[in-house]
Amino acid sequence: MDKKEKARKILDILEKEFPGARTALIFSTPLELLIATILSAQATDKLVNKITVDLFKKYKTAEDYDRATLGEIEKDISSVNFFRNKAKSIKGCCKKLVEEFNGAVPQTLDELTTLPGVGRKTANIVLGNAFGKNALAVDTHVKRVAKRLGLTDSEDPDRVEEDLCRIIPEKRWTNTTHLLILHGRKTCKAKNPLCEVCPVRDFSDYYKKVFLKEKK
Repeated sequence: MDKKEKARKILDILEKEFPGARTALIFSTPLELLIATILSAQATDKLVNKITVDLFKKYKTAEDYDRATLGEIEKDISSVNFFRNKAKSIKGCCKKLVEEFNGAVPQTLDELTTLPGVGRKTANIVLGNAFGKNALAVDTHVKRVAKRLGLTDSEDPDRVEEDLCRIIPEKRWTNTTHLLILHGRKTCKAKNPLCEVCPVRDFSDYYKKVFLKEKK
């Protein structure tokens, strides 16, 4: 079985496991999703959603963040980890949106990744979920699950994205992100993966080469 066929079968199974898969971040505009995604680095979506309830009431536009002081933004997001760095990214990002994009969130990967604090992962999340474009975002869950399933052999997120996009049809890219994240959280955990109950274990290199050997 080649990797394209393997990926198709895995995704078909995971779509049944997680019908209606979507991002857990709560947002109503592209800007809100951009800010929430910046906040979500090494933080749970649940915590981010708690913070953004009040944050999004206070800051409606990129101009609102740009006008606020760095200290004010830090205070508003202080319950998230790395809040100082994230406040700096949010402030810098929104300043650039105001100065170069008329306050609007751009809709291309190349433009999004020019914003402070925005890498390919964040850009692809925004493109796929706020703008409905085909975009595959690689976070720690996607990288781990893809490697264990044998869909990539790389640890580099950009290379993992490249490998997955090569074997998965473009129309499935955004949903692939959601499915692999949900599978990583529920079953294919970083520590003590639940291989015995994994719905795609028959396709997993990790299950065959690591888990079964350790069980003997």
